[in-house]
Amino acid sequence: MKIIFHDDYKDSSYASDTAAAEGRMESITDLLLKQREYSVLKPTAAKVDDILRAHTEGHFNRIRQDEKLFRMALLSAGGAVCAAEIAFDGEPSFACIRPPGHHASRASCWGFCYFNNMGIALLKLRSEGKIKGAFVLDFDAHTGDGNIDVLSEYPEIKILNSVSADRGAYLAEIEEHLTGIDGIDIIAVSAGFDSYEKDFGKKLKRFDFYLIGRLLKQFSKRLCNGRRFALLEGGYYLQDLGKNVLAFCQGFE
Repeated sequence: MKIIFHDDYKDSSYASDTAAAEGRMESITDLLLKQREYSVLKPTAAKVDDILRAHTEGHFNRIRQDEKLFRMALLSAGGAVCAAEIAFDGEPSFACIRPPGHHASRASCWGFCYFNNMGIALLKLRSEGKIKGAFVLDFDAHTGDGNIDVLSEYPEIKILNSVSADRGAYLAEIEEHLTGIDGIDIIAVSAGFDSYEKDFGKKLKRFDFYLIGRLLKQFSKRLCNGRRFALLEGGYYLQDLGKNVLAFCQGFE
């Protein structure tokens, strides 16, 4: 399994929001990058054409006005593209990137997001004829309205934001949805760890992240030759964030 990471993601000065908090990336990488079974790949920034498949020129130009933020958002989108390309080639990947992206719509953004990393990655694969259909699971505590906005015109790309109130029903909803899916070429995950019981979502336990990862691995092998990748979205309880990410990766690998 490949971990997509760039040291520049540790720079918390690009914004003053919660996702940009100092120490947030280190809380993940201090644990994740020590795992011998994972190799790390450094991404490059996404190209302008990649961004404009998912966003209007007006939105792109607004983000470009802040040079530091723009540079980090391009690098985050590039990490998502890298993860998707690796997954298409047959190896699972997890992109430890920031800023997150699932609240970035075609022409606007909020929720610590600026460019829609998921949309950029999937639309690049689609533009190259590599995929047509995809399944996106977003298990962040907050609905990925940006993913829905950017990808809604592509009916072959199916999105699930689980809304079940308790953890048992939450996991069952994901499995039931996957059971009814067919005709996809890749599984993609907006991995938001703020659904953790001690974070904003106050729902999932650490082992649940492992179970979600394992379920996605199993269905990816059944549905799309094992092609699967995940992108970091939310997750703000820093004491346990790295452990939760690792649990997911251990199920997903």
